[in-house]
Formats: sequence, C-alpha cells, structure tokens
Amino acid sequence: LQLFPRSETQRLVQEPVPGISALPDESNARYFHVVIAGPADSPFEGGTFKLELFLPEEYPMAAPKVRFMTKIYHPNVDKLGRICLDILKDKWSPALQIRTVLLSIQALLSAPNPDDPLANDVAEEWKKMKPVRPLESSKTGLPLYQIGFY
Repeated sequence: LQLFPRSETQRLVQEPVPGISALPDESNARYFHVVIAGPADSPFEGGTFKLELFLPEEYPMAAPKVRFMTKIYHPNVDKLGRICLDILKDKWSPALQIRTVLLSIQALLSAPNPDDPLANDVAEEWKKMKPVRPLESSKTGLPLYQIGFY
C-alpha cells in the first residue's frame, strides 16, 4: 500500500468521523470494515449499517469500491448493496479521501435522491411515502418518513 493511503488509514482510525467506524482488515490493508449509524432525524435513524470498502490498486487515481452489506431500503442502493453516488463514479477525484466517501454515504442516508435512483422500484415507492408525523424534523426541516428494511 502506498504511503498516502496508509496515512489516510491512520487518520481514519485515530480521528474517527462521528457515526462512522472504518477499520482496516487485519489480513488485507486495502479492505475496510465500515459501520455507519443511521443519521439522526433521517428515515434510517437508529439503524446500524455495515459496509465494505475496498481500495483498488489504482487508488487514489480510482475511486474506492463500496457497498452495503446490511440490506437497506433506499432508492440509491440496489439489492446487492451497490451505491449510486457520483463521487464513486464519474465525479471521483484523487483529491478525495476515504473519509469524504464515507461522509457522502452518511449524507445520502439523510437525503436519499429518488430522482436519480439505482433501485427504480424503491424510488417509486419512496416518492409515494407520506410523512410519519405532520411536523418537520426539528434539525433538518425535512419531513420524516416511515421506512421498512427488507
């Protein structure tokens, strides 16, 4: 592993992002075990989501490979756990880091985008959902939705 990812890994472990745990695998320094807590005032609040993150040989010139291991009902995540997120595809830049990717995934849990879905059936259902309560979330100003996990 190159020096850049190693220092990046040390920072992830020593300065963890709130609500996110990313630990390198003992046998493969390119593979990370990730856990993201469902963000407060989001449809996923109270959930714990396991992901896997793998750094390809080309990293940081190529984006990490990330997928949900925990099944999640989300318009931007398919049944195999693949994630539709621009920085994992065409908007990747070598200036981005693992923590940026994980923060972006955490943000995607707070603000799903059913207009750019990976799971079309989930996106259609998502658009039909009604707020659980008539009041908006106090922190985000967004309505809260009742979501099921499959």
